[in-house]
Amino acid sequence: MRLRKRIRVGITMGDPSGIGPFIILPALKKLNRVADCVVIGDATVLRKASGIHRTSLGSRLIDLQNVDARKFSFGRIDPKYGKASLEYVDRALSLLRRRELDCLVTCPISKEAIARAGFPYPGHTEYLASKTSRKRFLMMLLNKGFKVSLVTRHIPLKKVSSFITTDQILHTILMTVKGLRELFGILYPRVAVCGLNPHASDNGLIGNEELRAIRPAILRLKRKRGCRIDGPIPSDTAMFQAARGRYDAVVAMYHDQALIPLKLLGNDSGVNLTIGLPFVRTSCLHGTAFDLVRSNPRQADWHSLHEAIRVALQCTLKRKKD
Repeated sequence: MRLRKRIRVGITMGDPSGIGPFIILPALKKLNRVADCVVIGDATVLRKASGIHRTSLGSRLIDLQNVDARKFSFGRIDPKYGKASLEYVDRALSLLRRRELDCLVTCPISKEAIARAGFPYPGHTEYLASKTSRKRFLMMLLNKGFKVSLVTRHIPLKKVSSFITTDQILHTILMTVKGLRELFGILYPRVAVCGLNPHASDNGLIGNEELRAIRPAILRLKRKRGCRIDGPIPSDTAMFQAARGRYDAVVAMYHDQALIPLKLLGNDSGVNLTIGLPFVRTSCLHGTAFDLVRSNPRQADWHSLHEAIRVALQCTLKRKKD
């Protein structure tokens, strides 16, 4: 990817005890010529993860020194590490506000660790939206050939139906169309909207969410010019058709409805993109991988983080051109 102007990317280390410190350096190797990347984390942790006495980041590292090296160990859920992971995000937000960074890429945090530390957020997306005072935002997940947006995110499956409202679906579709246009240059977006139930309920035979909330939202958008909105479509059909190129994005009703096909179709290029923030923010698609960190962290796959950085660059450049 060739850029006319170097983009300044902030990369937060994520949970110090997780996989983030192990994947940052290899993910950055191929990007030095196209962007100015600044890592925000803890130098002691990064040195330990890299296995050398000095990191190769130099002045591109902002060291918050917020991890006690004497008691530190990898692969452990700890509220102190949860607090540290959000301190990296807070510093990045400060730099973004001062326009010293153009976009943000985040390594995984532990939802359990930040909860134990007293932060009532289910994840990065909600924390960033709160800190930037954004009430309308969207989680879009993508890989090199597939994009899917979520109506609901990190909630129990038994509660999904109560969150499926016409207003929420309208918001998700409109934000998806906006993101496709502004960040990817797709002028006439084609969007498939999934049903919640098997066979999209077969006209109400298997649940009523399609008739109660999903179909009314789509009907209200049918006359919207400049895009194509189809649905509700059975989720297996919608995902298959999008993978074959019929749609630019799919709107899924809940977390795993989106994540399972996305990871099957290209986990190593998977990216989490937040739409609706005042800056572009992406993340790798996987979590902290504490089990891998404890067993064999050298086998950690850095490709998803590399792709998250590449997508952040691409979307930020598109925004700047427009």
